[in-house]
Amino acid sequence: MNEVREAIGGALYGISAYELEQVCDALGMPPQPEGGADPFASKRSYVNRRLIGCSLEDLLAFVGKIADEYGEEGLEKYLTGFGVTGVDGELKNLIFAADGPKPRIVLRDAVNNVIEIVENADHCLVYDRPLSSDGLTWQALVDWWRDQCDPEAGSDLEAGRRLHLRLQSSLQSPPEKLVLKTYAERYGREGGFELPALVPQVYLYYDPYTKTELGPEGEVLARQRMDYLMLLPDRSRVVIEVDGRQHYSSGDKDQFSDPGRYADMVREDRALRLRGYEVYRFGGAEFAKDDAAERVNEFFEALLSRHGLQV
Repeated sequence: MNEVREAIGGALYGISAYELEQVCDALGMPPQPEGGADPFASKRSYVNRRLIGCSLEDLLAFVGKIADEYGEEGLEKYLTGFGVTGVDGELKNLIFAADGPKPRIVLRDAVNNVIEIVENADHCLVYDRPLSSDGLTWQALVDWWRDQCDPEAGSDLEAGRRLHLRLQSSLQSPPEKLVLKTYAERYGREGGFELPALVPQVYLYYDPYTKTELGPEGEVLARQRMDYLMLLPDRSRVVIEVDGRQHYSSGDKDQFSDPGRYADMVREDRALRLRGYEVYRFGGAEFAKDDAAERVNEFFEALLSRHGLQV
């Protein structure tokens, strides 16, 4: 939402400092907190302070009012629905690619939402940089990897190759590895590093307790990890899941189908979609066919095209 607030501040920058408070009042913006910014010192800061605490829906409503009153310059992308179907919230913790024991996570500072991995941190990766308007591209992820984990990697290609191998190590099943490998081939094309990164094994929820610790009446949070997550430029967040028998069965054979387990899965899908995520699933049986890679490739072509990205 920082980006939308900045765009609103830019759109109102032409208003004189003498008139800015009155204009903001007329638009219905909430008053800024006590001791806030002075419009004569910084008009952008003044507007931003008045918008702190506003929901994405509120911000988009202000965008529409400002466009009607003062013109659309700098606001065009938000007038076409930016954020309406996207996730209402800013990226804070991206913990992914766990390749060993579950990390132990503590809330170090609840007021500022500061978390810390106090055990098994060496078995997962944590992307700790703010998202740009481009989402999370492969180039951005490679830059972070080289700076934080692999400073000896010389070129982008070498760093990208090493990062890809590290991501692959977090995947257990051949179908999951095929999905990552098929998509990652696009990084080698011209401009491929600017494509959204396909990030595996991303923590969505975190439950520190096991089923044994919770007892017979306890309920473990469903889908603590997503198979893959993509953070796209239009604020879309795409979840991709590869379903095995464990998604619909409580045994090793098909005859042990578990309708309750399947119902839990689709309920979680609905909850994610209502929060703005796109959710796509591959059935495990699709990967038993010779054209599995072709099917995966066709999916990614359609997905990227749907979001206006170069394939």
